[in-house]
Amino acid sequence: MFKEFREFVSQGNVVDMAIGVLIGGAFNGLVASLTKNILGPLIGMFTNSVDLSSISFKIGAARFTIGTFLNDLIQFLIMMFVIFLIVKSFNKLRELGKTKAEEEAAEVTQQEQYLKEIRDLLAQQETAHKQ
Repeated sequence: MFKEFREFVSQGNVVDMAIGVLIGGAFNGLVASLTKNILGPLIGMFTNSVDLSSISFKIGAARFTIGTFLNDLIQFLIMMFVIFLIVKSFNKLRELGKTKAEEEAAEVTQQEQYLKEIRDLLAQQETAHKQ
């Protein structure tokens, strides 16, 4: 059982995922700091509040912390934009990484398809002439 676990952990996908989780956690802290320490005060200049998280209002006994939500929304948008850029970059690299052999194999496959269609048509014509 330990051997199977070691093989599972040593696979590239698991190690890559673990590295991604660690980097993502560190990046999340960076984005949170950016939002709280730089973007929040910049937006706060227009709302007369230094810290966005202090923006709130009360209705009866309920307190709505709009500023905290805005901080979370800004962090979410930054993370999604960065993920979009990463995925877009990987897709471009994947397209560039296609080898000519793969492209030729795709062309051969299409040529083979045409040849099969021609063969089938010839076989149909042959059976039609025999009848």
